[in-house]
Amino acid sequence: MTGAEVVAPVLAATIRTATPLALAALGELLVERAGLINIGLEGAMLAGAFGALVGATSGGVAGGYAGAMAGGLLVAALFALCVVWLRADQIITGTALTLLSVGATGTLYRALYGSSGAALTLPTSGTWPIPGLSSLPIIGPALFAQPAVTYIVYLLVPALAWWLARTQAGLALRAIGERPPAAEAAGISIDRLRTLAVLAGGALGGLAGGTLVLAQAGTFAENMSAGRGFIAIAIVVLGRWRPFGVAFGALLFGAASALQFAFQAMGWSAPYQLFLVIPYLLTLAALAGAVGRARAPAALGKPL
Repeated sequence: MTGAEVVAPVLAATIRTATPLALAALGELLVERAGLINIGLEGAMLAGAFGALVGATSGGVAGGYAGAMAGGLLVAALFALCVVWLRADQIITGTALTLLSVGATGTLYRALYGSSGAALTLPTSGTWPIPGLSSLPIIGPALFAQPAVTYIVYLLVPALAWWLARTQAGLALRAIGERPPAAEAAGISIDRLRTLAVLAGGALGGLAGGTLVLAQAGTFAENMSAGRGFIAIAIVVLGRWRPFGVAFGALLFGAASALQFAFQAMGWSAPYQLFLVIPYLLTLAALAGAVGRARAPAALGKPL
């Protein structure tokens, strides 16, 4: 087996695994830039995965992605209502919403699809090879023969970086995260902008959950987000609250997961649990090295 035959599948798996993480982390980036932290991101991803199931069974792939974003928006709307408008504790609210999503999606899944739900197969979004680019050696199939949602991430990262740095709305979002009193004195509606940031983050989190169902697994399983929402929150810190940094962090975790699959495929005799823990160990190691040098938004996590 040549080097290209080894690298290309690992790179493709890296991009595939990183896509939902990048979507969720970019959404959380908006929330944290507004001075909040949404621990309920895991719940938004799970609600999005279930929304994709419901939407895809009646409306195909497009309906699935719409249902995914609606599920994420629902969880985000509850978070915004409790935290931004009712001044509830962010951590407790986010934890409660995640637990609610786990219980609600599991209950609804069994009620709607019964015992045969585990075998349910959904329509999935196939790969969209980009002519010319997808034929490049090694990187072509990995980068340019992906589902459409991956190309959305490619566009979203630079667009979000430009929006945060160059637009009045982006600068206002950063202002309410860095200096809320100064932003309020400048006439910025803090609660309104924070609500919009939370809703946008929820929609992207739901889309990330829908990607797990519609672009990867092709089915739904209870608690299938499997901690990815919490990993996405860590990726935001690893990326130092910058879109390109977040994209790099998602790729790092995606590479760790891809190597995990590669090691298992090689038939190494080590216990499989050792391979499963690799992505989390690498992420924690990278995070531990970055936290001390990262500068979080000044208002992040503070009581409202």
